Amino acid sequence: MNAAQSLRPQPETWRGLPAAQQPSWPDPGALRTVTEELAALPPLVLAGEADRLRRQIGAVARGEAFLLQGGDCAETFDALTADQVQGKVKTLLQMAAVLTYGTSAPVVKIGRIAGQYAKPRSKPVEVRDGVELPVYRGDAVNGLDFTPASRIPDPQRLKRMYHSSAATLNLIRAFAGGGYGSLRQVHAWNQDFVAGSPVGRRYERLARGIDDALAFVAAWGADPGDLHSTEIFASHEALLLDYEAALTRTDEGTDLPYDTSAHMIWIGERTRQLEGAHVEFAARVNNPVAVKLGPGVTPDEALALVDKLDPRREPGRLSFIIRMGKDKVRDVLPDLVEKVTASGAQVAWITDPMHGNTFEAPSGHKTRHFDDILDEVTGFFEVHKALGTHPGGIHVELTGDHVTECVGGGNGLAVADLHRRYETACDPRLNRHQSLDLAFRVAELYSERTTAAPTPLTSPIGIAA
Repeated sequence: MNAAQSLRPQPETWRGLPAAQQPSWPDPGALRTVTEELAALPPLVLAGEADRLRRQIGAVARGEAFLLQGGDCAETFDALTADQVQGKVKTLLQMAAVLTYGTSAPVVKIGRIAGQYAKPRSKPVEVRDGVELPVYRGDAVNGLDFTPASRIPDPQRLKRMYHSSAATLNLIRAFAGGGYGSLRQVHAWNQDFVAGSPVGRRYERLARGIDDALAFVAAWGADPGDLHSTEIFASHEALLLDYEAALTRTDEGTDLPYDTSAHMIWIGERTRQLEGAHVEFAARVNNPVAVKLGPGVTPDEALALVDKLDPRREPGRLSFIIRMGKDKVRDVLPDLVEKVTASGAQVAWITDPMHGNTFEAPSGHKTRHFDDILDEVTGFFEVHKALGTHPGGIHVELTGDHVTECVGGGNGLAVADLHRRYETACDPRLNRHQSLDLAFRVAELYSERTTAAPTPLTSPIGIAA
């Protein structure tokens, strides 16, 4: 056994099980060489960081915190710039500030970032003008250009994924800890949004409330460190199992395996087969994990996933990310939440209002309507309010750029506007103004579920470890 192999937990029980959505690598030997090189590289995140996130998600599961998860549908190598990362971080921080005040709870901030370079696809091939080529599976696998050479899966891209993720994490840590995450600065950005956006004016009352809270802190003479820095965790779909396994390390302190490619990993709707390789892999690592659940899920399937992924019933270990669509969430979710809760499991319930509400515009663009997204979020909150359970968080695809990929929202983007800045490599994302609009509306929905008034001094920027 070489040094690279000794870093991997033995045995790798997922190998040999059915693994959906894996690329057809043309040269297994080249793949093996790359994964051995990756296994010898430093971890991207540390086990202690993943443990800290698991404790914070545990607070979400107990109803003591709210979770915000957001970022690109699919990251691309060419889009990795300081400005691009800064824009996403800025948008997440702005949303988190609004949600912290509106929910009267700490907000756990997780980016779909620093590893979201692979995507599951509904078809293995793409056809254009009679030409058939392998489908684009994300920059970690092949290229977006519709050429035979670009669409060949190349394992060398996995190394570029690693180095791009490392660069992104370095930027995130610098922005979050270097004063960029100051609550006063973030609130000033939100004030600009409220003053300058037509839809923003409806949120003046909430913005004034944050003003008053900050003024009180200043008058009291308090200046807690949490006002000046924050923590943003990284997550992605653990789709490419060869990559995830190569980044798995056994922690010296606990002798437990961690997937050090991200603090949190999730399993998608297309790969959540109970006897499949993805669920088995996630069951063997100690990170917090999540599973996407679509409208076809049954309570028995969800309970089986709990048994497999969270046998110790540890709050913070498992989250269910609900992606059912606005027309089905109110019908399917109640039975699911009721039976999982009755089992004694303490999972964090997160809404993903994006993936169930995609449609194709006459122009051929995939898009989503802001009103549909908001309707699914509203249904998610209605279900939890009726059951007396905790709506734990929201998972959205967003960017800090002023793209025109989703229609509706405060800017009133129409289908005819989609061509102006349609830049996504895969699915449509909310732009910065739409993201902030959604955050303010989620804050209103959360405050309406309880008679308690907001308590703005509760961990204003994050949650204690």
